[in-house]
Amino acid sequence: MAGYDDRDGKIWMDGKLVDWRDAQVHVLTHALHYASSVFEGERCYNGKIFRGHDHSERLLKSGRLIDMEIPYTADEIDVAKDAMLKANNWDNAYVRAVAFRGAGEDMGVSSSKNPVRLVVAGWEWGNYYGDAKMSGAKLDISKWKRPSPETIPSEAKAAGLYMICTMSKHAAEAKGCSDAMMFDYRGYVAEATGANIFFVKDGEVHTPLADCFLNGLTRQTVIAMLKDRGVTVHERHIMPEELEGFEQCWLTGTAAEVTPVGQIGDYNFEVGALARDISQAYETMVRS
Repeated sequence: MAGYDDRDGKIWMDGKLVDWRDAQVHVLTHALHYASSVFEGERCYNGKIFRGHDHSERLLKSGRLIDMEIPYTADEIDVAKDAMLKANNWDNAYVRAVAFRGAGEDMGVSSSKNPVRLVVAGWEWGNYYGDAKMSGAKLDISKWKRPSPETIPSEAKAAGLYMICTMSKHAAEAKGCSDAMMFDYRGYVAEATGANIFFVKDGEVHTPLADCFLNGLTRQTVIAMLKDRGVTVHERHIMPEELEGFEQCWLTGTAAEVTPVGQIGDYNFEVGALARDISQAYETMVRS
């Protein structure tokens, strides 16, 4: 498949659809140098983006959290996403909306004089972790930790916060793993590089308290699904030594959807009935 810079199709850029190869920015774009960028990852199923408006609202919130007012409403962003999908004749696709400080009068840490730009692109994408939905993903344990919310706007889906995620995922892939689990700055279990994490013990579900990392929309959806089924869900701080006692594990995220985990470092997990059930139920719901 061609690189992401060399494809046919349309990308919505600053209010209009442009040819894919023409969707470019200047090398002195502020976001390229100072990470003044926020984004959303979304999936379109059967012509409808799952929780699309919630994603648009979160994009605006992320912008405000990094002191970057995005010059569009959530409804206007929804329209842009729909236009991009229709222009490419896609009913099932991954959608990427990204807002960033462009090139302008400022080229230093400050960027208040530079325009805020918005781009909506997409592509057709299968399972994020390949066949892991059947066999369970294999995760490394990252040496990098999610930082304190006193040092970053942890509720923002901001590009700069993913630097250590990229490094962690590269290290994991070098070891033959699909991803890496990260601890937080206090040493508690946090999340994977781009997905939230859940564990099962004695029929109850335990998931890290989202107090220093993104409380994913898929995470929220899955917690509600579990509670609707009468499953007890504990949102709490999880110590590393507890990993040995958990029986099942799965990841949630827009890209990951609901993916069972078979191994984290030296800890093994069963791809059990609850993990399979919630994964299938999620698949059914997003396509209904």
